[in-house]
Amino acid sequence: MNIYIYTKSGHNFGLDRVRRGAVLYKLLEQKGCEPILCTSDYRAATFARELGVYRGVGIDIIENLPNLMERSDMLIFDSDEPSETMLSFMDEYCTHLYQVGKDIPLQIVDDKYFTQKDQPSLDKKVFFFGDDDYHDLLLKLSNGCDKQDISLLMGHYFFLGNEDKLAPYFNNVIDEDEYYETISSTKYLLSSSINTVFESLASGNLPIFYKREDKDENIDILKQYNIPIIEASNLSETISKFEDITSNYPQIKPLEKVDISDILNEISLVIEKFKTISKSLDANY
Repeated sequence: MNIYIYTKSGHNFGLDRVRRGAVLYKLLEQKGCEPILCTSDYRAATFARELGVYRGVGIDIIENLPNLMERSDMLIFDSDEPSETMLSFMDEYCTHLYQVGKDIPLQIVDDKYFTQKDQPSLDKKVFFFGDDDYHDLLLKLSNGCDKQDISLLMGHYFFLGNEDKLAPYFNNVIDEDEYYETISSTKYLLSSSINTVFESLASGNLPIFYKREDKDENIDILKQYNIPIIEASNLSETISKFEDITSNYPQIKPLEKVDISDILNEISLVIEKFKTISKSLDANY
């Protein structure tokens, strides 16, 4: 019996889901389980390795899961693909089925961010546009703008050479390898990634969300924490609004650790029982 984590994600979309999937993967490992992370292509699975996931596979679409899983396996999925009919089939197929955003809150982040709360954040400003920019939207937003008084943290999937093209518009360009150190220590973070905003919030920082025109994000969850939201048509306007907010940042709700211990214990118990039954059956042959 196996526990699978499925994230609707490719090399240029859904990488927030991969980050959440990696958090769940490590939590399950800590319980002695051996989860398998499934992504929509192998390049997203390769990205997951950078997040500490060493059992991963690309499967294209969620409908391919039965080609990998066996009946009675367990599944955690982070996707909007399944219809009600498919959800019913998945529930019948799996011993336990959990959905991120329903059974597991979207604001789940790695515990390591919470350890930064007692550390003083650097009074700096960083823009993290996101892990992906397949259509060069940030370059288009920046075109014709002056250099802005803010650093840029590069995303995972930015085209080769974009770092040099973007450098004239920012004080500094930070390599993606410095993601954790930057997010956890930056007092004022501007980001179009909901997941990154919650990582910043967990670290005790003051994030601001930038709403990208190429993504249809559900921002209601951000409003629950009173996190400021910016919409703008170019980089100069974006940073101007960002500066206005940082000069009079509102009172926000702190992020508490998401507790999914009941789910983790349930999964672990089922796997342990299955191991016991399997050993008993093997002994009878």
